[in-house]
Amino acid sequence: MARLAAVQFHFWRDLQGGGAPEKMEEFWEFCPAKPNVRAFAQPLIDGMVAHLPEIDERIARYCDNYEFRRIAPVDRNVLRLAIFEMLYREDIPPVVSINEAIELAKSLGGNDSGRFVNGILDRVKGDLSRPLREAAAPKPQGSAPAT
Repeated sequence: MARLAAVQFHFWRDLQGGGAPEKMEEFWEFCPAKPNVRAFAQPLIDGMVAHLPEIDERIARYCDNYEFRRIAPVDRNVLRLAIFEMLYREDIPPVVSINEAIELAKSLGGNDSGRFVNGILDRVKGDLSRPLREAAAPKPQGSAPAT
């Protein structure tokens, strides 16, 4: 449900020409969710916004002979979520992000959405240097960030 909410938020942004609601509460009123769903979805939403240019560049790079703006909005936003998770959420194994994205694409998108999303994410997966089936170990409290 949290991933669905994150995709819905970014789909809404696309419909608004890239603009977000003035207050996040506007989105949560439009798309009500339980507190635990919101707690998981909000960092996904915020992270996708923060890294949108890099994520979109990667999608465009792997969409050979296909214009970025012509990708179906549902597929584009499912890809954005999965790529954000794969690149920036080490607590989520990449294969989980890929599988969840394929299922979202199949349920929300067109007939070929699952296959399209899988093809792009398979190429992104090849760029990763971390284990595909494991979450990274949590960092100890108070440890200095890597430089």
